[in-house]
Amino acid sequence: MKALAARRQDRRAPVVLLLLALLLTGGLYAVLAPASADAAPVTASTDDIAAGEKLFQANCATCHGPSASGTESGPSLIGVGAAAVDFQVGTGRMPAQMSGPQIEAKPVQFDDEQISQLAAYVASLGVGPAIPTDEQVDPALGDPANGMALFRTNCAMCHNAVGAGGALSQGKFAPKLWETSPRHLYEAMLTGPQSMPVFNDANITPEGKRDIIAFIDQQGDTAPGGMTLGGLGPVSEGLWAWVVGIGLLIGAAVWIGAKSS
Repeated sequence: MKALAARRQDRRAPVVLLLLALLLTGGLYAVLAPASADAAPVTASTDDIAAGEKLFQANCATCHGPSASGTESGPSLIGVGAAAVDFQVGTGRMPAQMSGPQIEAKPVQFDDEQISQLAAYVASLGVGPAIPTDEQVDPALGDPANGMALFRTNCAMCHNAVGAGGALSQGKFAPKLWETSPRHLYEAMLTGPQSMPVFNDANITPEGKRDIIAFIDQQGDTAPGGMTLGGLGPVSEGLWAWVVGIGLLIGAAVWIGAKSS
C-alpha cells in the first residue's frame, strides 16, 4: 500500500494524467464531431481530373504555377475546393485579363463541362468546399424573411440593404447581386472571393445561406412601392424627398407669396 501511495504522489503523475485526458478528449471529438459540410471528397472521374489538369496547364498555370501552389501573380489553389473554381471561372472572373484592385465579372470563357473538369482537378489537389447541390441553392425552399435579417446583419454594410452593391476602399467595390445565379451566391458566401469574408457553415448555416438567396431573389429592378430609385435605400429616398419634395413646397410657397403681393 505504501508503494502504491508513493507512485500516486509522484510529481510526474499530473503530467501523465493531463496527457491521458487530452488523448481521450481528442479521440472523443474525432468520433463524435459532425463532418464539415464545407469539405467533400472528390467524386469526379479520373478522366475529368485529367482533362481539368490539361485545361489548367493551358490557361491557369502561368499565374497559379504548374502545380497550383501559387506564384507572385496568383495565390495557391491547393485546398480552395471545387466551389471556388466554379464561382471564379463560372462568373468569368478567371482567367483574369489584367491585374487591378479587383477582378470583375466578364463573359465566361469555358463551357459547363470544362468548368466542371477544372473544378474536379483543383478539388483533387486538396480538400475544400464542394459545389452546392440544387436543393441547397433553391430560393423556393428558403425563408426570405429570415434571409433579410441575415443579409442585413452580415452583408448589407457592403452590398447595400437590398443587394444593389456599393463602393469599398482602394478602388474596390461590392458588386450588385441581382444578376448573380443562386449557385454562385452560395459559393461566394462559402469561399469568400476577393474582399469578401468567408461565411462557413459555422457562421451561416446552409439553410441560412439559402434564406439569403431567397431574399436576394425577391429584389431587383422591380419594387412593390413604385420606382426603385437605384435600389440604394434611404439615401436615394431621402435625396428625392429633400430635392424634389421640399423643392416643390418651396416653389409653391414662393408662387403663393408672389400671387398675394
